[in-house]
Amino acid sequence: MSERVHPITYIGSLVASAVAALFLIWLVYFKPVAAEQQAWVAYLPWCNAFFNSLSAYNLARGWSAIKARRIPQHRFHMLAALVCSSLFLVSYILYHSLHGDTKFPAGHGWIKGVYLTILFSHIGLSILVLPVILTTFALAFMGKFTVHPKFGRIALPVWLYVSVTGVIIVLFLKAYA
Repeated sequence: MSERVHPITYIGSLVASAVAALFLIWLVYFKPVAAEQQAWVAYLPWCNAFFNSLSAYNLARGWSAIKARRIPQHRFHMLAALVCSSLFLVSYILYHSLHGDTKFPAGHGWIKGVYLTILFSHIGLSILVLPVILTTFALAFMGKFTVHPKFGRIALPVWLYVSVTGVIIVLFLKAYA
């Protein structure tokens, strides 16, 4: 028997994701930045990388747990991944509201091309996967466990990629800045 999911579940996830994406685009590329910033702001990219690392760790552990049919552990790690990604988002918003956009410095040739490829795939996939992640969690919370795994199979690898590339982006910027 197939579980029916109300369309508002999908529409709500899409609307929330679109609002979040538009807000972040405005924040990073259009919001004016104050001339002075506190010294602690420079540490926020490392916080972002830390939260992305924790998210990736919990995603991998959650995937391992569900493969072993350890549902309570799966639930714990997936919720932990969501919390870590949410903390990343708060740190990211704080950093970009206080610092603005960070440009990759010129003069690094093909490395800049590699960086931009990773950055563009990271940004694009993070925007695309957000409604899938939100829908996957909504389905789990509603107990729709025949539909939930179908979304999870899409959300998990893309979310993991976005988390890992988030760390790589910070490392690139710190190595070449």
